[in-house]
Amino acid sequence: MALTVPLPRTPADDGRAQWYETELGWAAADCFPVQLLTGLRFDVLELPADAGAAVLRRTGLASPVALMGHRMRLLVAAGSADEVPGLLDWLGWGGIALDLTAAGTGGRMTAPPPPGWPGSRGAAVWLRPPVPGREVEPTLPALAPFGRSAGTGRGPSPDLVRLLDTMATQCHRARLLRRNTQRVNAGPFTQPLAFS
Repeated sequence: MALTVPLPRTPADDGRAQWYETELGWAAADCFPVQLLTGLRFDVLELPADAGAAVLRRTGLASPVALMGHRMRLLVAAGSADEVPGLLDWLGWGGIALDLTAAGTGGRMTAPPPPGWPGSRGAAVWLRPPVPGREVEPTLPALAPFGRSAGTGRGPSPDLVRLLDTMATQCHRARLLRRNTQRVNAGPFTQPLAFS
């Protein structure tokens, strides 16, 4: 008689999807781990965590920010993901490997546990969590009309163009620093990169 081992079961949702849907009005996919649907209330810009930390120090960003492993995810206004490639080209970053991605309509983001809920090691976490009862959209970076700032005055919110330029700069800088560290650690016959 052959023994069969049952397939692993997916852990039951512990109410996280419902929290996101009822407390924030965000759409969540019915799966585990909970996935937030992008392109409806917000889009997501994702970059390496070291570059993201530098972006947060330089921008005063008030919108929600999540961290998963070595990747940081910044929430931006819905529809922004479609603008990213053109804006990066316009800013002079086109064709440069930045390790910067955007998720918009049809995309997903792993949902960190809601603020105050337990998490597990290696899972996504909120660095700047969304606040129930407070509209998130006014704090999200968006394309601002020429001569105006983004947001509605309820907190600092850089416009999408400035945010993308800062993100591209920090992604490029972090990549060069990582490469420089690898060269220094490789041996005495390598020339480290110089920064001015």
